[in-house]
This record gives sequence, structure tokens and C-alpha cells, in this order.
Amino acid sequence: MTLDQLRTGCSGIIQSVGGTGALRRRLLDMGLTPNTKVMVRKVAPLGDPIELFLRSYELTIRLEDAQKIEVLEVAE
Repeated sequence: MTLDQLRTGCSGIIQSVGGTGALRRRLLDMGLTPNTKVMVRKVAPLGDPIELFLRSYELTIRLEDAQKIEVLEVAE
């Protein structure tokens, strides 16, 4: 599943980061690296952007970017 399919309050482990060039580099630089646990904190009223919690900080990304990140959902 991709990060945009994770429901609010659910967590997952990043499996891979897609995209190419500057977009992929930017996602990796923001801490979205494989084997990182990430939780969806909030989703904007219209569904874009989404707020994530990872590595002890909040990060907001566009839904389009979240579709490029493969995650494995984990039960809490």
C-alpha cells in the first residue's frame, strides 16, 4: 500500500521511496527513508495535504508525493 492509503491514526513502516531526481532526494532528505516508522496524524478537509509524525517531528506532504511512498501497515 502507499502512504496516501494509510488512514488517520494508523502507522506504517516505509518500504521504498519512489519518484525520480529532485523529488526523491527531497523526500529522503525530509527523513522519509526505508525502515522508518511513520504515522498519519491529520488529513486536510479536502484530503490534501496530510500531516505525518516520524522521527519525533511532524511533517506535512502533498498527497501526490505520498502516493510515491510504499508502506507496510503495522498494528499498534
